[in-house]
Amino acid sequence: MVKGEEQMSAFPTMPTIPKDRPWLNAYERYGISATIDMPEDETSLLEVFERNFRRYGQKPAYICMGASITFKQLDLYSRQIASYLQSLGLVKGDKVGVMMPNILQYPIVGLGIIRAGMVLVNVNPLYTSRELAHQIDDSGVKVLFIVENFAKTYQDAKAKAPVDHVIVCKLGDMLGTVKGTVVNLVARHIKKMIPSYQLPESTNFKEALNAVSASKYKRPDLNLSDVALLQYTGGTTGVAKGAMLSHGNLVANMLQISALMDSAFDDDANADDVILTALPLYHVFSFMVCGMYGMYQGYAGLLIPNPRDLDGLIKEMAKYKPSFIPAVNTLFNGLVNKDSFAELDFSNLKAAIGGGTSVLPSVAKQWHKITGLPIVEGYGLSETSPVVAFNPMTIAEFTGKIGIPASSTDIVLIDDDENEVAIGERGEICVKGPQVMVGYQNRPDETAESFTAHGYLKTGDIGIMDEKGFIKIVDRKKDMILVSGFNVYPNEIEEIMSEHPAVKECGAIGIPSDQRGEDPKIFVVKKSDVTEKELLDFGKKNLTGYKRPRHVQFVDELPKSNVGKILRKELRKMEGLD
Repeated sequence: MVKGEEQMSAFPTMPTIPKDRPWLNAYERYGISATIDMPEDETSLLEVFERNFRRYGQKPAYICMGASITFKQLDLYSRQIASYLQSLGLVKGDKVGVMMPNILQYPIVGLGIIRAGMVLVNVNPLYTSRELAHQIDDSGVKVLFIVENFAKTYQDAKAKAPVDHVIVCKLGDMLGTVKGTVVNLVARHIKKMIPSYQLPESTNFKEALNAVSASKYKRPDLNLSDVALLQYTGGTTGVAKGAMLSHGNLVANMLQISALMDSAFDDDANADDVILTALPLYHVFSFMVCGMYGMYQGYAGLLIPNPRDLDGLIKEMAKYKPSFIPAVNTLFNGLVNKDSFAELDFSNLKAAIGGGTSVLPSVAKQWHKITGLPIVEGYGLSETSPVVAFNPMTIAEFTGKIGIPASSTDIVLIDDDENEVAIGERGEICVKGPQVMVGYQNRPDETAESFTAHGYLKTGDIGIMDEKGFIKIVDRKKDMILVSGFNVYPNEIEEIMSEHPAVKECGAIGIPSDQRGEDPKIFVVKKSDVTEKELLDFGKKNLTGYKRPRHVQFVDELPKSNVGKILRKELRKMEGLD
């Protein structure tokens, strides 16, 4: 039995949604289909990929550092990788890790793994050797594709977690002979981006790509219940867990996003659309929205290997004029604070999509002012492929809410006893839909604990639903601050304090207080000079007594995950609390 196989369930279930759910009227109002039509159970992502290759052939599928590959080339290269993996003796369901940033090799390898009938395991390239060893051991990865910049990490991890086959990629491998050589030389000798490593048993990517003819590819027998992706959670609440996402989960979420987008955009007008792929594809938000859905629509994915280089990112945006910009608050915030961003031509821009973490209203306001379009926020998590809810694409203003449930998705908000709360009351957001994971790899007990008695996935996020079915995230259960018996939610403090013109960004936690149990404390990155007293007075003016910050600490930067989430656990460590 394959590791984790005992958790696998049948095909994705379509929930029966009660007719009195308040968001059903919103579907009708905004022209969003209330349901999706799933394909036959014996189909899989392979049919989706093959449809793309036939339909979009000569169109660019991905662009990176000035080079591009067409859908036809993506078809060929991914079949070559699939053939190579099959030639190694791997079988259906075996795990293959991919540890690389947004470069052309990622979609080639990712599709190749799935086309071979194997399970793609996304690995964060910035993992430490300890984190990598855990993920390799937990997932049972047999093959690892890794960019040489991070090969030293695997070298240090392999004693604890060896894999059978390692394929090392260079940044310039798919950029052409001349440009690729230059990029590789610059990365190694000028920018010094590649620590010395020794992996004599490894294969280089070009050798693997050309080792076996695409004609040797054997199309596997797959269906919607087969696992396609092992997506590890961020690990910010403990040991990272692998969410098993099936072909059906991913197909369902693709169709759910399509139902939203089709309500606002003419499919025939997408011929030359570019989707900015600055968020890393190893993160589930980018993997689905930029990768899977982008390919499904025939968009050209503009791959950005290093989104922290905002000047380089803005130059790429100026050159390719993306129609769709999925991003997290950190990226939106970084862009609106760059003068060169405001000088861009936004005439091609159709939508800016926020996810991964809450977008601050102050950032959304600046974005709208500069680009002329609001940020449309959605919500999801690794366990749900990831999209759970979204705002309609035709909204005129940023709502500060995560929107309404995706098509064919039921959401309930519950109290600690799993009773549904009334409209307007706080409760834990719980989800049922065809995009909800099969379970956690190797963790049947934790899988069972993650669902309510009625089969809803418990997200751990606290929300409020209004009478129209729109949901606002209040916070995570675990981050709640208890002040004199009152629940205080850090998101609310962060949103308000970020409105101060001198605050670039801030993070809030609770610290012990003899008088009140806990006091809110904020860690602030300044945009301009400001004193602690000024910020405390601002909080006093804008927040109820028990919610206002009592302590301020100025920092140069906030600890964040690689997709821009503020790591409150790390803030608590800085305070000596964890």
